[in-house]
Amino acid sequence: MKGPLVAGAPEGALRPSKSPAALLASFGLLAPLCLLSVQLAAFVVALGLFGLFLAAVGAAPLAVFADMARGAFGSAFSLQNSLTRAAPLMLTALCTALPARLGLVIIGNEGALLVGALAAATTSLAFDAASSPVLALMAMLCAGALAGGAFIALSGVLRQRRGINETISSLLLFYIGLSLFLYLVEGPLRDPSSLNKPSTYPVPEPLLLGALPGTDVHYGLLFGVLACCAAYVLMEHTTFGFGARVVGGNLRTARLMGLPVSFLFIVTCALGGAAAGLAGAIEVVAVHGAANATLYARLGFSGILVAFVARQQPLAIIPVAVLLGGIQASGGVLQRRHDLPDAAVEVFKGTLFVVILASETYVGRALSFAQRVAARLTPSEPAGVQVAGEPKALEGTP
Repeated sequence: MKGPLVAGAPEGALRPSKSPAALLASFGLLAPLCLLSVQLAAFVVALGLFGLFLAAVGAAPLAVFADMARGAFGSAFSLQNSLTRAAPLMLTALCTALPARLGLVIIGNEGALLVGALAAATTSLAFDAASSPVLALMAMLCAGALAGGAFIALSGVLRQRRGINETISSLLLFYIGLSLFLYLVEGPLRDPSSLNKPSTYPVPEPLLLGALPGTDVHYGLLFGVLACCAAYVLMEHTTFGFGARVVGGNLRTARLMGLPVSFLFIVTCALGGAAAGLAGAIEVVAVHGAANATLYARLGFSGILVAFVARQQPLAIIPVAVLLGGIQASGGVLQRRHDLPDAAVEVFKGTLFVVILASETYVGRALSFAQRVAARLTPSEPAGVQVAGEPKALEGTP
């Protein structure tokens, strides 16, 4: 079948047909798809290893996988549960993803979340049921974001001023934040009426963050999606993001260019910490209603996994967080139907994290493969295509 005529060519000329690989290369999609294939392969390998674990403990792997899928996305209730769990993961993932654009590895997400939750609960003491809900919510959410931002910014300051590795400092700061959180919740800020589970004074009910219209998912999901979109715009379409990428690509070049390296380090860490602190504040005003020990649910550490699976890309964090939120939501199904402990889900998440880290070896190979394929698919005149002014060649003719 004849293809479309080439614009400006004599009648009878045909447009050279492109293969699917050539089309992907022309639109710049070949490299992202190669990276995606590496991530999907890692996920499949993690599923296989988790299946071996399930078989070793006497469970049927295929039945467990099917129930995990149903428990995560099999009904409207399970989907809303997964989305609710995904909301804090989007925000805590940004705590790792944003500094990673500058080559920093921040793992103090959990500490920033707890400090943000504590700040929001403390700020709520200044309001009562008669206060303006909008003003009170803005104050609590801003307090959580500011506390989390200042908390993680300390890692950036220590890195720039004292040369202390940000991974170690952010991990140690997490333990400081956890101890401070438990001390204040069980001590000075404790509500005397909270006997069995020490908690701060509850946030007045009129000041709690409600649910999205027609759903049981709180507005934290909207905050998470908007934060990821804002992070994408900041890092990909602003001079600040360009400077951050230059610093992450070559620190010496960034200094020679006169970029404010210290400013970029500290502000980016603060922005990541603010996202995690906002997640903690939302957990207080939308889920728990007060700060207590149940907030220490490893949401920050799960955010690290989300960031690595998404390869530190803000927009990719959204679907990955939904997937990981679904996996967490399926833990109850595994307990009821397969008599597996809730920690089985943590085993799968840990396995996935290790496999994702191991798959980094193949990322460079995938990019090299994409570059070689794109180089071979440079525009050229394919054989057997009719050209204006020349008769069609017959088979067997020289």
